[in-house]
Amino acid sequence: MTGYVQDDITDEELERQRALYGPFTQAVRELVDVTIRTLVDDDEIRRAQAEVEAITARLREHQLDGSYGVRFGKAGRGRPWGNTVVGLRNPAAPPLEVEHDESGRAWSEFHLGAPYEGPPGLVHGGVSAMLLDQMLGEAAGAGGKPGMTGTLTLRYRQGTPLGDLRAEAWIDRAEGVKTFAKGHIIGPEGVTVEAEGVFILPRWAREAIAAQDAEKPTPSYFE
Repeated sequence: MTGYVQDDITDEELERQRALYGPFTQAVRELVDVTIRTLVDDDEIRRAQAEVEAITARLREHQLDGSYGVRFGKAGRGRPWGNTVVGLRNPAAPPLEVEHDESGRAWSEFHLGAPYEGPPGLVHGGVSAMLLDQMLGEAAGAGGKPGMTGTLTLRYRQGTPLGDLRAEAWIDRAEGVKTFAKGHIIGPEGVTVEAEGVFILPRWAREAIAAQDAEKPTPSYFE
């Protein structure tokens, strides 16, 4: 389970971190957006670059070795805050705030701006694939049938416009350690991308579940 870290922080510490890092990451997200769209003069760009480089150097004085991974507490609830789709601490993530139900459905309403552009005014097809990969996995996990992506098939029905969007996903069926899920992205004019995926529960997770200790639960990816 490399990358899963049990830290057992309190609910109060969890909320403190959420309140600290959420707005900070959003500020960096805004910086990414304005980097693409700013029209200020050359000297202002050079001054801004120096300031960004100075801030980066300050933050690098104390940092994690490697990636963030998934951190979890005694209840096994995971915090995938480095995730590129839902990560609270990842400015590359929109981020999606995903809702679930126990039937194996997941949905999210979100906004994609300039950083996610492919063709002019449209979401990059690879970004759509990334979001749907996450959403199908969220549905599988919500329905108690989690797994890692085995296959993902996309059908692009029309261009996905930048702006306000909705994604939906659901479990189609399950066969042993395999979960088959489907989903789509919806834009102002209807479904833009459809996806089908197979999610496979890895061997280490099967072994961990079989040997699960009530005091040391198998970590869930989902917060």
